[in-house]
Amino acid sequence: MPAKSTQGRLKEILSVIRQYKLVTNFYHQTNPQAVREALEQLGPTFIKAGQLLSTRPDLVSPAYIKELQQLQDNVPPEPFLVAKKTVEAAIQQPIEEVFSSFDQHPFASASIGQTYHAQLTDGTKVVVKVQNHNVPELVRTDLSLFDKALRILKIVPTGKSAINIDCAYQELRKSLLNEIDTKLEASNGAEFYRLNNGDGIIRVPKVYPQYSGQGVLVNQAMNGKSIKHYLAQPLAEDEQQRQAQQKERHYLAKELVRNFIKQVFDDHYFHADPHPGNILFYRLPVNDQPTLKTTHQWSKEVMGTSIATQTQTVLPPLRLVYLDFGMMGRLTPNLADGIAQIVLALNSKDEQAIGAAILAVCNRVGPVDEPRFYRQLGELISPYFNEGLGDIDFADLLFHIIHLCEDNNLQVKSEVTLLVKAFGMLENTVAKLDPELSMMEVARPFAKKYFWQKFNFRNLVDEQLLALVKGVQSTSQFSTRINRFLQILSNGQVQINFRYQNERKVLKYLEKIVDRLMVVIILAAVILGSSILVKGSDDHSSINHIGMIGYLVAILVIIILLVSTLIERWRHRK
Repeated sequence: MPAKSTQGRLKEILSVIRQYKLVTNFYHQTNPQAVREALEQLGPTFIKAGQLLSTRPDLVSPAYIKELQQLQDNVPPEPFLVAKKTVEAAIQQPIEEVFSSFDQHPFASASIGQTYHAQLTDGTKVVVKVQNHNVPELVRTDLSLFDKALRILKIVPTGKSAINIDCAYQELRKSLLNEIDTKLEASNGAEFYRLNNGDGIIRVPKVYPQYSGQGVLVNQAMNGKSIKHYLAQPLAEDEQQRQAQQKERHYLAKELVRNFIKQVFDDHYFHADPHPGNILFYRLPVNDQPTLKTTHQWSKEVMGTSIATQTQTVLPPLRLVYLDFGMMGRLTPNLADGIAQIVLALNSKDEQAIGAAILAVCNRVGPVDEPRFYRQLGELISPYFNEGLGDIDFADLLFHIIHLCEDNNLQVKSEVTLLVKAFGMLENTVAKLDPELSMMEVARPFAKKYFWQKFNFRNLVDEQLLALVKGVQSTSQFSTRINRFLQILSNGQVQINFRYQNERKVLKYLEKIVDRLMVVIILAAVILGSSILVKGSDDHSSINHIGMIGYLVAILVIIILLVSTLIERWRHRK
């Protein structure tokens, strides 16, 4: 982008920031409506950024999530000739040689690009997502400008923030760059298709990488409409029909949860943006042949072996389709184990177990006072134990847990926050399908099943036998240890170590006081020495000059100390 355009864009951004106090409001998580209006005025990149932030309860407050979800794309689609050039540049051949037909009017348009219906030369119906030609440049320019603004913001004292703005920016940058990387989305879609297409009633569009490229993505055309249209249909007044509808919605809700849990615990690769717009629903024609579903049921391991049985059931004529694979999450097996432990701990309502499970999925970025963390976590989550799982606002709970972790020098791993975000988003859809069904209720048996699959009876027996042997050995040495302890006690060799709450803070404060006291003593010595030199010498002698320099240094240090104290108190008050 030319320098002049960059300068013009900078002036435009600064003008809107000043008008809506964008940085101050976002930094302190205040006045979300003004922030939403500013993002809409700033255009496609900022609209997409706001939409991405509205799905991140770990980065912004619940009030912001609610407001940013109202962001609207008011961007007209590009002319077809411009989109055609983008497609031909990506596939490196004329559009007529690949597509037998290509609609000139997009059926969907957003801030990043638009989507067209088309048909390959072999008759396959596809949808073609075409990115606006200037989007990559615009996104990178805006991110570059925001990066510079962030550096300035670090210098300016703005008081305590309700949000880690560095973390928010890095997550936003990653999400936006992934959003405009169509090659990455094609790779994600191919992997998700391999793992989930045909899993029960779940369907995934096939990706055609040979016809895709940077800025262009070609997918198989899928039937159905967004599930939000299905959710908007009112229940029938007839009792029998109403019960049939409720039963169908209950089935769809359970299938969504079942598949999502499979993504997490079996595949370790999950759709991180499952909002209603990315899930389609359709019914099969009445004359279609019924589809059989093969289920593998595993018994828990006994002596290191497992037994599997297969059952076949007829699937109902309902289908759910996942779309949009720009934002995906991947877990390591160890991290999946830790998440399973959190689900089991939530089920038991054991505060200590929940705290231990959370610590296992966090990075320690400083000293952690674990007793303090457990105490604060208990105060936070204990009120939720009295509520039904379906009544818990997981976005609000997550936001407070993230901040609790930050206050205790704990950083929740990004994969976990992405998973919980997706979990909460999908639960919102599930709650509309079946308000009585809680995702935690469905996830619990899957977590237990996962635990039993990891459980090895032989290893457990070996561990218990080893512990028993060690216990017998310790018991035989008990009297010897008692005699040794009494001997040490009688010789006066006992040493007891005490620890108290906020020990590090108190020691740091004492260290600061001692430092100030040492400076005061040195200043007093300098002033006293300078006074002796000045009094015992002539006005124009070099000794007198040394004494005057001592006075000036002492005065300068005193002024610096006073200014630093005033600034520190002002920041604390802010």
